[in-house]
Formats: sequence, structure tokens, C-alpha cells
Amino acid sequence: MSETLPASLALDLTRVTEAGAIAAARWLGRGDKLAADRAAVDAMRDALEACPISGKVVIGEGEKDEAPMLYIGEEVGCGGPEVDIAVDPLEGTTLTAKGQPNALATFAISPRGTMFNPGPAVYMEKLAGAYDIADLLSLDKPIAEVLSAIAERRGMPVSELCVIVLDRDRHQEQIGQIRAAGARVRLISDGDVAGSLLAVRPGSGIDLLWGVGGTPEGVLSAAAIRSVGGRIIGRLWPRNDEERAAILAAGLDPERLLDTHDLVSSSDTFFAATGVSNGDLVPGVVFAPTYAETSTWLLRGICQSQRIVSTTLHLEGRLKRIPGSGY
Repeated sequence: MSETLPASLALDLTRVTEAGAIAAARWLGRGDKLAADRAAVDAMRDALEACPISGKVVIGEGEKDEAPMLYIGEEVGCGGPEVDIAVDPLEGTTLTAKGQPNALATFAISPRGTMFNPGPAVYMEKLAGAYDIADLLSLDKPIAEVLSAIAERRGMPVSELCVIVLDRDRHQEQIGQIRAAGARVRLISDGDVAGSLLAVRPGSGIDLLWGVGGTPEGVLSAAAIRSVGGRIIGRLWPRNDEERAAILAAGLDPERLLDTHDLVSSSDTFFAATGVSNGDLVPGVVFAPTYAETSTWLLRGICQSQRIVSTTLHLEGRLKRIPGSGY
């Protein structure tokens, strides 16, 4: 696709994530992550009906027989530029169910054929960091060596570095190595898209994201990082021999290092993340008797722009028509 995607798409995508966030926020702290996720999916799919794109879901809720909406391969939009879509209607379903911070509704697009399709690869090992240390990132060197190089580049001791890691049993050995090198670890229960963005965002207090997390989240993160700057690298992580065989059968190489441009090959990206609950990136949804307020981090890759969009939606207007919103 030679022409750039129109700038006007930015607000259309914001409307999609706003819808998902408001619907999911109705379930904050109610202990039902499936209902929260379903509400976000329904609302975002409904909002996409009016989105001026010809979109194809590359990263979505799963295969068609598992997901009635926003499934991989589904075509959405009311007509317009042909784009690939990566969507996680509710990043942090457990966070939402427990009423915890950093739940997001996320959505990204890029020109058709530019997003990596992970096929059967559910997980990948990932490392993300800001633009000033992008050349130092490595999944082949010991993490202590990588941390030492980053500290030297930034002119600080390793003890001042902080690595964000999903709190999973599979990470215990590497967490020990990070701490043994002298760095601090911030453990998160969910949400490694937000973790990747914190790692590349100056002033966040996070220097790196490391860990084995979802491959779809890696593609979403790459779409955002194409706008913010920085780098994410990854390698597919088969969970067993059967999954490795399926990955190979799909023509994918589990040994290949995937760089940011491999995950999303175009810089002509849009990424939107609307807060469901309050978090490090954006505030969550605020409800009032007659309206709801949302905050969205909106990124555009072609011009490297970042915006925070604050929106008030009145109950007599669009909010009333959002599925799952309680109205």
C-alpha cells in the first residue's frame, strides 16, 4: 500500500477502544473476567461497524470456532483503506475482575499484509527497551551482560535499573539472574503490552521488559513501538513438541529472532489504548450519573506522534448504545 493511512482514522480508532473500555469498566471488581472480556469484545465489534476501514483481523480473539467476534480472519469496518488489525479488547481480564490497575482496551492497524501472523505460536520470549538502548537488546546474551551494557550507556549503576516481568513460575530463574546482577524487578500479574510500553516510555521508571508472554501481545506492542520509538525483539516459544511441530508446519521458524519490523513491517501504524482501570499509561473510565469520561493514549507511527485524548460521553448519546455498558 503506497499511500499513507489518513490521519482522520485516529479518532475513529479512539472511538473503538473507548467503547470497549466503557463496557469492560462496568465489570471492574465484579470477579467475572469472562463477562468483562465479552462486554469489551461486543462493544468494540459494534463500534467497528462504523469505522471507515476495510479491516482484516490478524491478531484477535482466536480462531472462528472459538470466537464468535473479532476472530482471526474476520473482516470488519464499513469500507476504506485495507488494513491489518491487532486487537486485544481487554488486556488485563484478571486485573479487571479484581478491580486492579492497568487494564486497557487496545487496538492497532497497519496497511494490509504488514502484521506478523503468529499462527499456532501462542507464546514468545520478548525483550523491549527505549530507542537509546535499542542496539543493546539481545536474547542470546546473558541478561546480566545486557543490563551492564545498558547501565554503562546511561551512565548509572545497574542497581538503578528496573526490569518489568510477568509474575510466572517459568520466569523464576531469570528473575534470580536479574536480581543477582543488581537490578530491580517489578512483577506484574498481567498486561505485558502495557509493560512493553512502559519500557520504551521515557520517565516511566522501567528500563526493560523481559519475559515469555503472548505472541499476539508482542505484535500489538510492536505496532505501538513503531510510533513511540524503541525496540522489541522476540523469539517464538513452543510449549511442547506438538506445538513446535505445528509452528514448523505453518512455515514459521521458532529459532528466528523477530525484530520490531518483523512483527509490524510498516511504520504507517495507528495504536490506541483506552484505560479501563487507572494505570501507569492512562487513567481509567470515570462514571458519573449522566456521563462517562475516558482517557486514550493515541499513537501514529508515520509522524511519531503521541496524544492523550480525553472524552466525555453522555448517557443520552453514544454511551447508551454500547452493548454491555449497563444501559
